[in-house]
Amino acid sequence: MSDIKKPKYEVGQDNVEIFGLDVHNPVFFVSAFVVAAFVLFTLAFQSEAAEWFGALRPWLTSNLDWVFMLAGNVFVLVCLFLILTPLGKVRLGGPDAKPDFSYGGWFAMLFAAGMGIGLMFYGVLEPVYHMENPPLGIDPANQELASRVGIAATIFHWGLHPWAIYAVVALALAFFSYNRGLPLSIRAAFYPLLGKAVFGWFGHLIDILAVFATLFGLATSLGLGAEQAGAGLHYLFGIPVNNFTKIMLILGISAIALTSVVAGLEAGVKRLSEINMVIAFILLAFIIIAGPTAAIMTGIWDNTLAYLEYLPALSNPIGREDESFLHGWTTFYWAWWISWSPFVGMFIARVSRGRTVREFITCVLIIPTLVTIVWMSAFGGTAIDQIVSGGYMGVLKDTVQTWAPELALFKMLDIMPMTEIASFIGIVLVIVFFVTSSDSGSLVIDTITAGGKVDAPVRQRVFWCVIEGLIAIALLLGGGLSSLQAAAIATGFPFAVVLMLMCVSIIKGLAQERKYHVDERGQIVEENA
Repeated sequence: MSDIKKPKYEVGQDNVEIFGLDVHNPVFFVSAFVVAAFVLFTLAFQSEAAEWFGALRPWLTSNLDWVFMLAGNVFVLVCLFLILTPLGKVRLGGPDAKPDFSYGGWFAMLFAAGMGIGLMFYGVLEPVYHMENPPLGIDPANQELASRVGIAATIFHWGLHPWAIYAVVALALAFFSYNRGLPLSIRAAFYPLLGKAVFGWFGHLIDILAVFATLFGLATSLGLGAEQAGAGLHYLFGIPVNNFTKIMLILGISAIALTSVVAGLEAGVKRLSEINMVIAFILLAFIIIAGPTAAIMTGIWDNTLAYLEYLPALSNPIGREDESFLHGWTTFYWAWWISWSPFVGMFIARVSRGRTVREFITCVLIIPTLVTIVWMSAFGGTAIDQIVSGGYMGVLKDTVQTWAPELALFKMLDIMPMTEIASFIGIVLVIVFFVTSSDSGSLVIDTITAGGKVDAPVRQRVFWCVIEGLIAIALLLGGGLSSLQAAAIATGFPFAVVLMLMCVSIIKGLAQERKYHVDERGQIVEENA
């Protein structure tokens, strides 16, 4: 029973105040120094950085693919285990805790933080790409089967696996913070395994690694957003697509994000997330109505079945012959989701007090997966229908075969009614997703580097918001999209190992909580269940 006592630790007890900042020592200083050095090096030696990042990604994906594939499967199985066992009855925050947000606000923040920019960037491109280059040895000449497998493979990359990664991290952070009184920081999730060592250098290293993973995973998304927004502005208004334009976009949108950061979680991030959902729903509804409506509606059910049918084969890490798909897509995605997991996980944890474990995982795992299926069926299904039924090859020839992924959405909209209006809405949605990712990421990184404090000085969040933009700029200049992706994979690999250990820790903690819990006075109470 003594294992579940609340540790004698005050949030922020190791913090130092300097220049008006309230930061954790040494997590803040080591993270800030290393990141600043990285940005300066990349900007000073752009060609060398581009060459190094260009070689890094293929080496990582070729040699470590099995680690990412194994980890992804473990996270899904752990989530299913927690849903189906009595551990799912544990409530985050204690037996009497009430949710802080309504379902509507909660879902909006989950989805906006989780993968908004990515769905805009890949929603049209990826199904068409996989139809043209299908995985699992499918013959592309069999267009009907290839398109079915193509959308199934796309949903695989955006469905249960990534959200299982987020769910594990978010659950661990929420449980050990709300039920055990530990700081809202990655290190807290390892208390059952490391004990008081989480407050020493072991814990410092875990949090520093989480900062790096979050920053570089977020920079990848910000880079994708800048690429797509720039392409859309060129497509609609003829604005040149070059590094200057992308840098101006990153700086401008980061400035907008700063206002949301200053406003805080309730007034800033929550409000922007809800705006996101409204705009996304408008664009989705337009695609369904103006596109091949019947094909989209039947495709939602057919694509769900295809996803479930091919899920075991796509999840298999052994004996694969489709290495280009495995290395070029799945391994990158799993590393990207893992690198994003501290950011998204902590953000979800902050807004999920009062939910039971079963309710929490079911909603975090199932609801976004269903939305993803609808989204991909509408956007990807429309593009495929344009090719197969209408003979329009704009998406295939101008984005897939020439590899201009940032244009895919706009090429799909090109032959639909109200093209300019729909494309403009698409650009606005990318930008708003861009802003919500940046401001919620700043809140999360600030929490980690402030020792778990959620009310640290605003200037600290401003600092990290600026740093995120600088990293995205540095990586764009130092090799473009490939450098962004390589950075995400590099930070995702060590964190994959950390997250698998986290699975052990959360199961152990929940098992203890299921039998005993600590009341508000710090007394151990045995459950009657």
